[in-house]
Amino acid sequence: MDYLSSLPEGLVPDILVYLKSPRDVCRSSAISWGFKSAADSDAVWESYLPSDYREIISRSVSPLDFSSKKHLYFLLADSPLLVDGGKLSFSLDKESGKRCYMLGARGLTIVWGDTPIYWAWRSLPQSRFSEVAELVSVCWLDIKGKIETRLLSPKTTYVAFLVFKFVRANQGFESLPAKALVRFVGDEEEKSSTVYLKQPSTPVTSEGLSGRFPQERKDKWMEVELGEFFNDQGDDREVVMQLMEIERGNWKHGLVVEGIEIRPKIHT
Repeated sequence: MDYLSSLPEGLVPDILVYLKSPRDVCRSSAISWGFKSAADSDAVWESYLPSDYREIISRSVSPLDFSSKKHLYFLLADSPLLVDGGKLSFSLDKESGKRCYMLGARGLTIVWGDTPIYWAWRSLPQSRFSEVAELVSVCWLDIKGKIETRLLSPKTTYVAFLVFKFVRANQGFESLPAKALVRFVGDEEEKSSTVYLKQPSTPVTSEGLSGRFPQERKDKWMEVELGEFFNDQGDDREVVMQLMEIERGNWKHGLVVEGIEIRPKIHT
């Protein structure tokens, strides 16, 4: 007998709102027909949407059509929404419902980025943004982004990633260490880490290399972790994320920058 179906109407959605995550809600739908119906209700899924989701949607560069709050939740989890003139994308972490952002290349500060002999701006069908930055040739690589903590979910550890790829004819990045840092604006202490934009071509070349290496994403771009930070109360602060290679002075070309993504840290 399905005893849960005998609960008063409206009580089950109230129970589901208190579940820990959207994944728990989806699992609960297998318990009974009563839970399945409630698990699809707008009341439940609106509780997992950002409190200002209407304002976020109003900033979208194109209309967003959805049939229910559950539909909207999974749209935002599966298809990043371009906002603020297309320089920023917003999405939700599917497992937790926490906010994620990517600063497009046009929203970053790239040293010499507006100088055509050093950087070119391209349109790629593989990118969510209308333009990406392609490195023509520089000896000084410096890419920086900023985000306001009020845009992010509070009480959450975030990780920042540089999202990029290489054109076939690239040079200057093999076993080249770069400096990465993530810090709050105003913090005097600067903790940097070493990252590489290319995996070593052979085990021999990887000997003695210490730092973080890139990984391929599901969307076929590459990403490398720049660092992490804890967003406490989501107060009005700014976080700076930066990648630099300014010491060796060797010429580099063929790097394509899509942006810097900020998403919740996955705890394993």
